[in-house]
Amino acid sequence: MPPDPPPAAARAVLPKIEPMLATPGPLPSAGVEDQWAFEVKQDGQRAMVYLPGDGTILLRARSGTDITAAYPELLPLADALGTRSAVLDGEIVALDDQGRSDFERLQQRMGLASAPAKAARMAVRVPAHLMLFDIVHLDGRLVTGLPYAERRVLLEGLGLAGPAWSTPSVITGHGAEAWEMAREAGLEGLIAKRLTSRYEPGARSKTWVKIKVHRLADVVIGGWVPGRGRLTGLPGAVLVGERHDGLLHYAGSVGTGWSHTERTRLAALLHTAAADACPFAQVPPVAEARWVLPQLVGEVRYTSRTRAGRLRHPSWHRLRPDLAPGGLA
Repeated sequence: MPPDPPPAAARAVLPKIEPMLATPGPLPSAGVEDQWAFEVKQDGQRAMVYLPGDGTILLRARSGTDITAAYPELLPLADALGTRSAVLDGEIVALDDQGRSDFERLQQRMGLASAPAKAARMAVRVPAHLMLFDIVHLDGRLVTGLPYAERRVLLEGLGLAGPAWSTPSVITGHGAEAWEMAREAGLEGLIAKRLTSRYEPGARSKTWVKIKVHRLADVVIGGWVPGRGRLTGLPGAVLVGERHDGLLHYAGSVGTGWSHTERTRLAALLHTAAADACPFAQVPPVAEARWVLPQLVGEVRYTSRTRAGRLRHPSWHRLRPDLAPGGLA
């Protein structure tokens, strides 16, 4: 049975705590995956949630900015713990029709803390949801020094599930299965957390690992943007598209994924294919764009797509000389 909460006087001031950050990395190996818990990587706005137990709530963004007024649908969470106090860690998201976090939707809600009337209107059109995944302070006691597994027990014990907030479940071990589930569901990725990890405020720790689910797409290069600095004379990024209904539609700008040798080779191919006219159905809003004949096919990695079909977080994988640009559809 949990101890009785301390009196209100002891809960009057909650410490400001910076969120702990994950380090990008691979899935933990099968031999040690039982030492890790796996959470769905949410694509939203990080928030530290302050519940002093007096019927008020404070939401702080990763920067420390007060964003409470931007999300009026989260205000009832202030009463969810009664007189108990807590500082929680979570992610504010906007969900798509399949229940997945959609950052493009959430952007309509962000930055409205100074416009509460507009925030209230937008809360009806694009409701936000708070995904809670950690606890750092409870009933006047700092719990950052406890292992993740113990903090998780404390968090789940609060029973925080409401119309606009929840405590998503985690998978302990079985990382490969969790990754495959995330891939099949079209999720952005996973966060792997070592069960023994302490909460390190403000630190980017290797005991939390951010694992992105990458997808592959065959694309046609339609242009490029000159590089700067050490990339002067080389392409800084290529502008790629996908064919639909016989037209080449712009899909995004890819600026990473090459070695220096590969980028130099690509530069020669682009100069050979130089063209005066834009090959895309609509001219992309890209400054300093140089156009090429749409004859080079490449394969890119990406995490997800925007509503307009653009690639999110694309990186170059390889050229595909075996594919004809006209055969992509």
